[in-house]
Amino acid sequence: MDWKQLWEIVSAPDNVPIVALIPLLAFYIFLAGRQALANDRLIAQLEANPAMAKSHYRKTWPFQPGWQKEVHVWPFLLRMEFLAAIIVTIILMVWSITLNAPLEEPANPNLTMNPAKAPWYFLGLQEMLVYFDPWIAGVVMPTLIIIGLMVIPYIDTNPFGCGYYTWNQRKFAIAIFLFGFVVLWVSMIVIGTFIRGPGWQWFWPGQTWDHNRTIYEVNRDLPDVFGITSNWAKGVFGALVVGGFYAVGGFLVHALFRRYNAKSYRRMSLLQYSLMMFLLLTMSGLPIKILLRHLFHVKYVWISPWFNI
Repeated sequence: MDWKQLWEIVSAPDNVPIVALIPLLAFYIFLAGRQALANDRLIAQLEANPAMAKSHYRKTWPFQPGWQKEVHVWPFLLRMEFLAAIIVTIILMVWSITLNAPLEEPANPNLTMNPAKAPWYFLGLQEMLVYFDPWIAGVVMPTLIIIGLMVIPYIDTNPFGCGYYTWNQRKFAIAIFLFGFVVLWVSMIVIGTFIRGPGWQWFWPGQTWDHNRTIYEVNRDLPDVFGITSNWAKGVFGALVVGGFYAVGGFLVHALFRRYNAKSYRRMSLLQYSLMMFLLLTMSGLPIKILLRHLFHVKYVWISPWFNI
């Protein structure tokens, strides 16, 4: 196990943001979760005691004697912003002094990097290129992400949980966010940074990045697994598989959504519900395609003259 090389990868100036991102992300998820649970306990107490709800405080941190009842922008907010600006400035100064800027020589077409990696915030897209056609991973998927973020306020009609942390009143929304952001996006950035080595091959942490390594794995399309050779039949078979995924997956998600989120289901219109189901199933298709590639060496499910999925 080449742990020295692993340390060189982790401590590289390009990878410092990722190394800092992981503990910060875990800390803020923990902080938000703790506050959400505290708010949920307070909501349960107020719901069980109407008299307490009318007279008691509605914050997990109650008013204490000696506190000012009015919080002004000056000096409270501006003082905190000033201190935060000073701390961030100091961190950036220490960072710039202790780490060299990851600048390289001018591009040489006769000598390319191996592995050639995009900036860390684009590594998720570069990792998706392994599993989808370039135009799907580079155009369709980012477009669906942007559209999905734009339509969230129009799909999520839950009036509760606005302006404060809560888990019980926002289970579905929080679970989907954590799955999409942490499980899919952040994990793919981590894979592209620390797992993908020369030739964009998979190297486990501590495994030597061998530039001469050759993997003898035969990737097959799903129609080939079933012995389908005709191009026309491959297209029809892929369309049936993808359509079946949306049909069966939609039925299962519909049953679970009605059972565990019945209030939101009754508030949503047909257009809102259909759009939510499409985006949710499309997002779920990404980890399914990743598992098909790594476990069964399936490259494409749907083969056509215009696109491959």
